[in-house]
Amino acid sequence: MTKEEKIILVQELTGQLAETPNVYIANADGLSVGEVNQLRALCFKAGIKMQVVKNKLLIKAFEASAGNYEELYPVLKQPSSVFFTGEDINGPAKVIEKFRKAKTKPVLKGAWIDEAVFVGDESLKVLASLKSKNELLGELIGLLQSPAKNVLSALQSGGNTLAGIIKTLQDREEA
Repeated sequence: MTKEEKIILVQELTGQLAETPNVYIANADGLSVGEVNQLRALCFKAGIKMQVVKNKLLIKAFEASAGNYEELYPVLKQPSSVFFTGEDINGPAKVIEKFRKAKTKPVLKGAWIDEAVFVGDESLKVLASLKSKNELLGELIGLLQSPAKNVLSALQSGGNTLAGIIKTLQDREEA
């Protein structure tokens, strides 16, 4: 790889970090070309970009980007596969777990999720169980709608009359 190609790759990685700030780093060393292609296919289906990168180039991209990725530098020792994801913060962890049902690799080295750093393969289960922003918003909306739905159903069950409403409220106080 020429110096110009390396500079272009670092610029691309820096741009990717700006677009998709959630990054997983794994060691997929030892997988065959066919197995890596299977892993890439799983990533593609999940909307995740996977790229095998030299550690020094990844560090340069980290240094050129806005985030403070220094806590991930110690894990960048063996060959690294980088998984870029946007809103689906647990997607790469789920893909790695799914792929590891048949294989022992890739091994999670570290992850950067919304400025939180996770180091080591033992973090994989925690990362896989994280909920995305959309899932959390959905749960929050469901919780907020629940009391309103209860009031509406109580009002409708009383026959929409003032007597029915008073009876429903009275029954609640007694219970």
